[in-house]
Parts: sequence; structure tokens; C-alpha cells
Amino acid sequence: MTALIRALLLAAGLLVAGDALAADIRVFSSGAPADVEKVIAAQFARGTGHQVMFTVATPAEIQARLKAGETPDIVVLPAPIVDALTKAGALRAGKVDLARVGIGVIVREGAPRPDISSVEAVRKMLLDVCSIVHPDPNGGGLAGVALARMLADMGIADAVKPKLTYMFAINGGANLVANGQAEVGLFNISEVLTAKGVTLVGPLPAAVQSYIVFTAAIHAGSASPEPSQALIRAFADPAVRERWRAGGLESLTGGG
Repeated sequence: MTALIRALLLAAGLLVAGDALAADIRVFSSGAPADVEKVIAAQFARGTGHQVMFTVATPAEIQARLKAGETPDIVVLPAPIVDALTKAGALRAGKVDLARVGIGVIVREGAPRPDISSVEAVRKMLLDVCSIVHPDPNGGGLAGVALARMLADMGIADAVKPKLTYMFAINGGANLVANGQAEVGLFNISEVLTAKGVTLVGPLPAAVQSYIVFTAAIHAGSASPEPSQALIRAFADPAVRERWRAGGLESLTGGG
């Protein structure tokens, strides 16, 4: 639309409110909930005229970008990190818990599925395999910390240490399993549910499962706080529970 035509339409009152008020919304998100968020955001954009742009990265990378002065409109990160950022004044109060995800086991597509039906079965699998990949416990995410704690609690941390490669799923960890460089991968289920060349064996047993709650909050420097709040409401709408479930997460609003 040229400037002249737009001016004429404005003068005639023919531009719709949605076009006149359309906003750009920048979302910084952890990898685990990002695919579901993108589907919901696309529907939101069609209905409102707002444009939603995503930056998907590890929690540590997002925190570094925030510290460097970047100002997204919405941040979606594990709840403890959102709490810390809110306390520090980087995020506005009024966070919304969206969904939680557990940790699952993946193997190369076509490979035998190991028994992970019990804690002892998982312990045996980890001792038997030749190579394992999971997120770095020092990389700023929570899954790696939980897995390191699980290995220590099982008493096998030293035994499996030589087999371990640290890599996040969104940075290529699932690919290591797909191409045979790692025999087993342990990642947030939502991050590997649709990964190419791998099979999700299933979630870890309840006794050693660790859930991560992903929370949304508005950045203190947001240029579009009202449209951003509307998008967060769309993420948390009970009507999208099935989208979260299909993406490997459990919705925490409207009954889960």
C-alpha cells in the first residue's frame, strides 16, 4: 500500500482498526514449548493482524541476550528463571504458567527399544549402552541438571561419565542419535517428538521423572504490552490444551 493510498484511506476512515493497531510482538522462548507456541501464534496473528516473531534458544542464551540489553515483548522460560528475572526487574509481574514437559528417552530409528519401564531398567540401560547424549547441566537449562542428579542418585555418575556427550536437542543433540554417534538420548519430550531419524521410546519412570514448567511473562521494556498480554492469553487458553498435548507437553491451564 503506497503512502498516498494509505493517507486517502485514513482520511476516508476506511482502514480497519486491526490494521491501524497491528503490532509486532517479539517472543524469546526456550526450545521445548516453541513449536506449540508458533502454531498458536500463527492463529493469533491471523485473527488479530499482529505479527509474532520468535527467537528460540537455550535458557542461558536467552538470559545472555537479555543481559546484553535486548528487549523482546514476551519471554517464555522455565518458571524458576522467570521468577529470578522478575525479581531482578527485567520482567513485569503477572507471569502465566503455560505447560510442563517431562524427560524422555530416544534411540536411532529402527534400533531396538530398550526397557525403561522401571528405575532399575533405566539404570541397566545407561550402564549397558556405549554412548549417551543429554543437555549440559551447566548450560543454563533444567533438564541437564535433573539428569545429572538422577545419575548421581542412581550411583552411576562416574561409570557413565566417559560415555556422555553434552548437547541440547535444539542444538543438534537429537541428530547425534539419528546418525549413530550416540546410542541413547535423554531430552525434553517436546523437543524430540518430531525429530527426524529417531524414535521416542517413552518418558522416564515417574520415580525419576523431572518436569519443567514453562512460564510466560512480559518484558519490562516491551513496546507492545497489551498485544503481548493477549498473545499470552492465547497460549494459556483452555481451547489449545490439545495442541500442547500433541506437542508433548501438558497444559497447566483449563484442566491440563
